Amino acid sequence: MTDTDTHSLLTRIAQALERIAPPPLPSADLGAHAAYRWNGTAIEVIADFTPPDYDLLTGIDAQKTACLDNTRRLSAGLPSHDVLLWGARGTGKSATVAACIGKVRGEGGTVALVDFASSDLHSLPLLLGQLRGAGRPFVLFLDDLGFDENYVADARTLRSILQGGATARGGLVRLYATSNRRHIVPRSLSEQNDPINPRDVVDDRLALADRFGLSLGFHTLDQDTYVGIVSAYAARFGLPFQPDEAVQWATQRGSRSGRVAWQYIVELAGRTGTALID
Repeated sequence: MTDTDTHSLLTRIAQALERIAPPPLPSADLGAHAAYRWNGTAIEVIADFTPPDYDLLTGIDAQKTACLDNTRRLSAGLPSHDVLLWGARGTGKSATVAACIGKVRGEGGTVALVDFASSDLHSLPLLLGQLRGAGRPFVLFLDDLGFDENYVADARTLRSILQGGATARGGLVRLYATSNRRHIVPRSLSEQNDPINPRDVVDDRLALADRFGLSLGFHTLDQDTYVGIVSAYAARFGLPFQPDEAVQWATQRGSRSGRVAWQYIVELAGRTGTALID
């Protein structure tokens, strides 16, 4: 085969690969929407972003107030924190973030949410590069942040960005992350057996959580608080309920949380034929 034939063959192969894997779509207009999703290569619009009503979140007053105050500062271009929301499942961590975005936008703020997954952490510098030129405030939202045993590279990338490393993000981009654990990364017995310096291993894992300027804990509810949440939901939608039945609903699910309270309200609405439209 001549050099010309080889070049022709390689050209046809390259063209075939381009047809199979077309270039990624361009990112969405970053000035026009309330919420976006990062897919690892481009920013997409979340067209159906419907945040929960901030005032309807009950039993987490201190946490939602701190998150709202921080989000207001970010939206106004004032100094603000990266936020770690940690604690039990179903206690309102993700709902608090979305509700604060909705509340601030309802007050005239221009802050927008950009949702992305832990699996796309390696592409975070690329995302930040696109956001820096938008000229508006963004909350980067990492829901259920955690790492497997190969976490080192992604954790260090995230830690570098949090502490203002080489990839500058400016004053209009802050990271809000939720985690079921206060220190994000599960601590295993193996780290205590590290042959070199086990204390350094522990410190390295805790250092990531320490980079968040604001840490908000969400805890399992006591029975009175849980019933209070159900009562607030029921009053909003005009639903009669029995406290004893609400407690039994939670007992059957092995958890008292805002999520379980809402599931009970959905059950009541279904029984009574009530639409849950606020």
